[in-house]
Amino acid sequence: MSSPSKRRDMDVMKLMMSDYNVETINDGLNEFNVEFHGPKESLYEGGVWKIRVELPDAYPYKSPSIGFVNKIYHPNVDEMSGSVCLDVINQSWSPMFDPLNGDAASLMMKDRKQYDQKVKEYCERYAKKENIVNSTADEESGDEEISEEESESSDDDIAGHADP
Repeated sequence: MSSPSKRRDMDVMKLMMSDYNVETINDGLNEFNVEFHGPKESLYEGGVWKIRVELPDAYPYKSPSIGFVNKIYHPNVDEMSGSVCLDVINQSWSPMFDPLNGDAASLMMKDRKQYDQKVKEYCERYAKKENIVNSTADEESGDEEISEEESESSDDDIAGHADP
C-alpha cells in the first residue's frame, strides 16, 4: 500500500499529463489550478473554467477542496464562492445532492428550458479565456492599485456602466 503523499504525487502527475492545463501554486503538489473546457455536446460546451484544488495532507483518505475561480451556473457549485458540494466529490454525482445553489437546483427541476438558457448565458459571460486571465490578475492585484480618493469619486462612474 502506497503512502498518501506518494498517491497524491501520482494523482497530480496524471492530471498534469492529461488534456487539462495544470499550474502548481508555490511549487508544491498540494495546491494547484486546473484549467478545463466544458464537455462536448453538453450545455457547458465552449466554456473554459479554472478550478483551484487543495489536497489535504491526509489525501487520499480526506477529500480535496475544490472551487471554481470563474463563475459557473450549476446546482452543486456555490455561485458566490465557487465552492463545489462535497457530496459530488465524495460520492456518485447527482444534481440534487445538498445543492449549494438552491436557485439553480430549483430552476433545473421546474423549468429545464430556462435552466439550460441560464447555463449558456453564464458560459457566455464568465467562461471565456479572458475571464480566467482576469480573475487570476484580480486575485494577485487586489484593490491596492486604487486609492481611496479615486475609488470614492469613481464609484458612481462604475455603477453607471454595469452590464444590463
